[in-house]
Amino acid sequence: MARQGIREDPHAGYGRPPKHTRPRTKERPDYSDAARAAIITIDRGRYHCLLLDSDATLTAVKARPLGKKAVIVGDQVRVVGDLTGAEGTLARIVAVEERKTVLRRTADDDDPFERPIVANADQLAIVTALADPPPRPGMIDRVLVAAYDAGIAPLLILTKADLADADWLVDIYRPLGVPVLAVEPEANLAEVRQALCGHSTVFVGHSGVGKSTLVNALIPGANRVTGAVNDVTGRGRHTSTSAHALRLPPPGGVVIDTPGIRSFGLSHVTIESVIAAFPDLAEIVADCPRGCLHEEGAEDCALDIATANGDLAIERLESFRRMGKAWETPSY
Repeated sequence: MARQGIREDPHAGYGRPPKHTRPRTKERPDYSDAARAAIITIDRGRYHCLLLDSDATLTAVKARPLGKKAVIVGDQVRVVGDLTGAEGTLARIVAVEERKTVLRRTADDDDPFERPIVANADQLAIVTALADPPPRPGMIDRVLVAAYDAGIAPLLILTKADLADADWLVDIYRPLGVPVLAVEPEANLAEVRQALCGHSTVFVGHSGVGKSTLVNALIPGANRVTGAVNDVTGRGRHTSTSAHALRLPPPGGVVIDTPGIRSFGLSHVTIESVIAAFPDLAEIVADCPRGCLHEEGAEDCALDIATANGDLAIERLESFRRMGKAWETPSY
């Protein structure tokens, strides 16, 4: 009997079609002429933007080529697509401009991952209540450290000044040159408005200290949700759930309200970056031995020598070292 030959599978041609890939190119689209916008707030993957040339607002998504690159409130971006801002429309963020500043924190002091909070702010207002809840200088020091590390000028705003005296806190931060403003409910906010005028200011503070209440007083119609302080724990309830940038009425400026913080990790900060924020101290520590941590009792620390010689006020050195101890205190 003759042996039958092997026949081809009659169904072989009906499988999945082969993949056809386009050759990769190093050329990338040029978005230099795309519309410029600023990120106002972010909600579940939707980026709410303000067009910088028309003051119109729109909602956008992040283009896939940006990958995992973080886009945060305060970023200036390039957008394409539907820029009308009409309901149901989405533009695309195709590029993020270089940031001038970035305020960061970590979840705690052992967390190696930085969390960018706000971009392009040039002023950081640490908002703290003088009572209900009481102020916590340790947390204020931590936020100050983060501000100096980011190259952002700090400002301390003390709320509920009708409930407690502010002088002791003013005395603590005067040697560092930190401006301090105390405000009472329903008070004239002209001094605060002047301090915010022309700046992009990020508000940072515990829940319940009155950040959102202050924003609502500064910007009629802002409608930021406010909350009360728990009588048992002395802590406020988170009312703001995401950072939100708002324009101040004339003479202008921008305020970025952020959610209340319970912790502020500093694992991303180095002592060198903080010293760099104080030109007078940076000049002095240039004479320190290599590896000097500039702590009290550090051998041959130039800061101690400058103080002994009368070239550095002891109050300023003590304030700087107290702030430096923020790394040693809990982040919450």
